[in-house]
Amino acid sequence: MRLLVALGGNALLERGEVPDADIQVKHVVAAVESLAPLARDHDLVITHGNGPQVGLLARESTSDPDLSHPYPFDVLGAQTQGMIGYLLLQAFENALPGQEVVSLICQTLVEADDPAFGEPTKFVGPVYSREEGQRMARLKNWQVRPDGTSWRRVVASPEPTEVVEMPTIRMLLADGAVVICAGGGGIPVCRGKDGHLRGVEAVVDKDLTAALLARDLGADALLLLTDVPNVETGFGTEDARPIGRTSPQALRAQSFPSGSMGPKVEAACRFVESTGNPAMIGRLEDATGLLEETRGTIVEPADRSSGDNSLSQWIRTGEPGKVESTTR
Repeated sequence: MRLLVALGGNALLERGEVPDADIQVKHVVAAVESLAPLARDHDLVITHGNGPQVGLLARESTSDPDLSHPYPFDVLGAQTQGMIGYLLLQAFENALPGQEVVSLICQTLVEADDPAFGEPTKFVGPVYSREEGQRMARLKNWQVRPDGTSWRRVVASPEPTEVVEMPTIRMLLADGAVVICAGGGGIPVCRGKDGHLRGVEAVVDKDLTAALLARDLGADALLLLTDVPNVETGFGTEDARPIGRTSPQALRAQSFPSGSMGPKVEAACRFVESTGNPAMIGRLEDATGLLEETRGTIVEPADRSSGDNSLSQWIRTGEPGKVESTTR
């Protein structure tokens, strides 16, 4: 099977951790330990977040006295793709000797008139207290918003429409490589009237790019890996309950935080609606269980319970089966 795996930011840094290189290496090695079994048995494409890393580079660039002006976000995104891609590449090569692994710098096409440029929503960089966040906003001319109990910088997050390097990704998959690509949602670019690409000041949501990649690559499943075991109804309240098996229609009837679970839910719904194949949301360490449909939140077409194919049955036996309609 062909799998598209989107790693959340926790694959490199847990909330509040110091962004030292050795800490990120440790997390990457642990992430790859969870994903290596999938790579042995399936075609694997991996994308990843870059919020903490691109925010750190943006802060450093803004404060660098040797620069006449800070690096733009497309350049910072490229830098994080190179760094994180290298860490994942090396970890996979060490875990899977003899397996071809490629880390590819990718551009993601967005529209210049996307309304997101007028309403920044994408969290980047470290967390602050309310007072410190507002002070940084005044000092750096940033926009900041609450992220849970903390505050963080926000930048524009336009809609991804195309991954420019898609033909190369297909070629690498056909050659049997594990492909690491479109990190941080891809470098945001627009195409001018002359046909030339140019970078734009934004960060594309990596989960929405993952859904786009999974659809266009014909993935059999989309795994959105994070640091919580399930999507929850009533998140953050006393009535919070984990969601097991569900459908896009059921998820769209609820609301989820736009800065965290919201994009994952939207990405899962888009993939399922456009392909009829399942999407899974859950913890990184539960990756195998998610694929076997014994862990996490499984999003599938509403009619799946009436006798369509079960991915877990397919994995176990090589033959499609029926999915039970009960919610775990």
